Amino acid sequence: MSDAILSLRKVAKAFEDTGSRIELFRNLDFDLMPGDFISIIGASGVGKSTLLHILGFLERPTEGDVLFRGEAVSGLSDARLSAIRNHEIGFVFQFHHLLPDLTVWENVLLPLRIGGNFRKQGRERARELLALVGLQDRLEHLPSQLSGGERQRAAVARALVNEPKVLLCDEPSGNLDARNSENLHQMLADLNRNLSIALLVVTHDLTLARSASRRLIMRDGALHSSEENAS
Repeated sequence: MSDAILSLRKVAKAFEDTGSRIELFRNLDFDLMPGDFISIIGASGVGKSTLLHILGFLERPTEGDVLFRGEAVSGLSDARLSAIRNHEIGFVFQFHHLLPDLTVWENVLLPLRIGGNFRKQGRERARELLALVGLQDRLEHLPSQLSGGERQRAAVARALVNEPKVLLCDEPSGNLDARNSENLHQMLADLNRNLSIALLVVTHDLTLARSASRRLIMRDGALHSSEENAS
């Protein structure tokens, strides 16, 4: 039996648009193992973000199976899928999606409240994560009082507060300048190495893509190994 946390088996995704069928990808097989750091690059519109959403149970494939720890998610209840998303999978998007009326501290605590895990241990975990991403002095600030890089670091802390085993990142530095992008890339690599979190990053940023231990290209409806992969 595979030890993969997330898997795709013969997955396809297609849309109907003005009477035409648009196929993004087909027959995709993929495994995300514990501790992996995988990047996926590709042209705009090839389906990278859609693939990430399918792996995070935010969208359903047209065909094929998505597996969580070897179990097909199509057979799981909505409540079970929500629990997995809250506790097992963290999401980081191009835009931070912090709630503007909540402080940094309150934003990071939000998944604990939603998941019914608002205990002392969870709150201590939130403080540790904010210190880990360099925001220990920004707890009471509103998102509007932070720089773009700080807001994205707060979003990463929020994604990790329930101690997920997987972090799915969709263009995490796409809205940042070069310096903040570099800092965020280093932080993600450090989190993968120090916390053993499986990290899957969809990105146009080749610097971030090259920092992954396994690099894939989405092209012609399939995932291909990058020629830059180490042998």
